[in-house]
Amino acid sequence: MEVSNKKRIWGWFFFDWASQPYNTLIITFIFAPYIKELMGDGVQAQAAWGFGVGAAGIIIAILAPILGAMADSSGKRMRWIWLFSILYVVGSFGLWTAAPDSFNLYAILAFFAIGMIGMEFATIFTNSMLPDLGPREDVGKLSGNGWAFGYVGGLIALATMLVLFAESAETGRTFVGLEPALGLDAAAREGTRFVGPLTAVWYIVFMIPFFLWVKDAKPVAAAKGATMGALKELAETLRSLPSRPSLFAYLGSSMFYRDALNGLYTFGGIYAAGVLNWTVVDVGIFGIVAIIFGAIFAWLGGRADMRFGPKPVIRSSVIGLMLVTLIVTLVSRESVVFIAVGPDSALPDISFYILGALIGALGGMIQSASRTMMVRQANPDRMTEAFGLYALAGKSTSFIAPLLIGVVTAVSGNQQIGIAPLIALFAIGLILLRYVEADPKSGG
Repeated sequence: MEVSNKKRIWGWFFFDWASQPYNTLIITFIFAPYIKELMGDGVQAQAAWGFGVGAAGIIIAILAPILGAMADSSGKRMRWIWLFSILYVVGSFGLWTAAPDSFNLYAILAFFAIGMIGMEFATIFTNSMLPDLGPREDVGKLSGNGWAFGYVGGLIALATMLVLFAESAETGRTFVGLEPALGLDAAAREGTRFVGPLTAVWYIVFMIPFFLWVKDAKPVAAAKGATMGALKELAETLRSLPSRPSLFAYLGSSMFYRDALNGLYTFGGIYAAGVLNWTVVDVGIFGIVAIIFGAIFAWLGGRADMRFGPKPVIRSSVIGLMLVTLIVTLVSRESVVFIAVGPDSALPDISFYILGALIGALGGMIQSASRTMMVRQANPDRMTEAFGLYALAGKSTSFIAPLLIGVVTAVSGNQQIGIAPLIALFAIGLILLRYVEADPKSGG
């Protein structure tokens, strides 16, 4: 049965909806601060989280462009999405085992890495489908709408966790005063641990429209030696990057600013839990604020992208994120931007909510515009390979930033100092962005 292009677009949007909870619930707002509660020390938790995320990033960095090239040679993107969806589900489900009385940090980080690898690799192949969904002039709007739709999905998933499942360690009840749903045992933190199964089931259910309505756009080429040929083409692409200065500069720029942004997302929950002593529920409410602004500004960013192009959107967002990150390092329970406050002051909490809203807004805009910019820089015939390189760029330093945060946090014994390297990463990305052409005539 022929699927209309409108259905294909909506099916593609549903990947963002289905996969967003891994970022929202696990990486940032629910599971990460829960790890801090289990470990009891914010510095140790932030360091461990950094090393775990960094290890997964190394694997993604190595394999992403290779898989992209292989997919381009065969045209079979869907089978890769199926494969990495399985990893996503297995990794998510495994987080259920993070019980307080039998907590194994290494096993949990392994499950986390499996799920993260599945999510990131599936994203490479779905991103590469973006140019197939509509004319070039509509790509920015489609990308922005997809991000906004994904944020809404993440918001609903987060609200579901806070209302029905994630319990306070002190009261054993959820944000609205309920006992965890489904008869889950609050004493064993089963409500909070349910974030893993919920994320997995959410993905399974909401990927159905994607798998029903989205198909590979081009026929399969089953030529003998296609894989080796793809790897040779990838090697040639890498060698040719210096002769394609705009693409080269953009991959370098995005490598740094996206890594810094991911650092903010990855460590935001643990940072708030450790520095401000927030509970899982507190961090979850903070997440709702950030996601609402992320959804609104991802949508607005798509419109700005259509009018002004992706480069101005990226530039202004990076500058804003640099300033926000600097201010974040100056907020603690004792002071806000060098202004001393009392132990009962609400100013640190209010300040962090405002900063979270700004991170959500600027992050939504920059992620949408970055996807559009990659489409403009890439060779249309090697789009999956291009997004593999884009993932490589995003992950080449994605293990460096978490590891830097882990090392600096461990050495300094201070979570605020620990996230300072993100400011430098944003600055490097901004400098390299100067050398990126807004609309190369030949795809880089």
